[in-house]
Amino acid sequence: MVATSSLSSKNSTCISELIHQGFHHSNITDFDYWDYVVPEPNLNEVVFEERTCQTLVKMLENCLSSSKQTKLHCSKVLVPEKLTKRIAQDVLRLSSTEPCGLRGCVIYVNLEIGNLCKKLDQIVYDPSIVPTFELTLVFKQDFGSWPSFRDFFTRACFASGCRRTLILSPGFRLIKKKLYSLIGTVIEEC
Repeated sequence: MVATSSLSSKNSTCISELIHQGFHHSNITDFDYWDYVVPEPNLNEVVFEERTCQTLVKMLENCLSSSKQTKLHCSKVLVPEKLTKRIAQDVLRLSSTEPCGLRGCVIYVNLEIGNLCKKLDQIVYDPSIVPTFELTLVFKQDFGSWPSFRDFFTRACFASGCRRTLILSPGFRLIKKKLYSLIGTVIEEC
């Protein structure tokens, strides 16, 4: 369905006057229906979501950083550009339909190496909220691409006494499990 108007241009001051005066739908004949139905984007929400995304990116990077010595037993973790931002955006999207949003989420971070899945850490965005859903994030080790980089970093690390460099794939898997729902599990491979 397409709603059109007989006006060639819309006058925003006229629209705001109607809104402030408490217009009735019967008075709307010369304006698009969508001018009244679709709300203006809220800049505060956009800024808040970007901040939340950045905070989540930092939490993911801190998780990888702390896991590299303790659980991954490597000296370096190479992460593809904007991988953590893509993951954070997908996490925000999956949490947008939940009652508490991201605040009600527990993220279990894992790394898939071959057929093994190694648990790295868990991220709780707001520990004061009882979780309503879980996300399992599975990073994948990159075996195929960047062979020259892998060889370079492997030789450089052995020369300097480092142990190993782990290269992550740009692909990942997110598994959503609702804790108090009959819907069950949602799996997204990205």
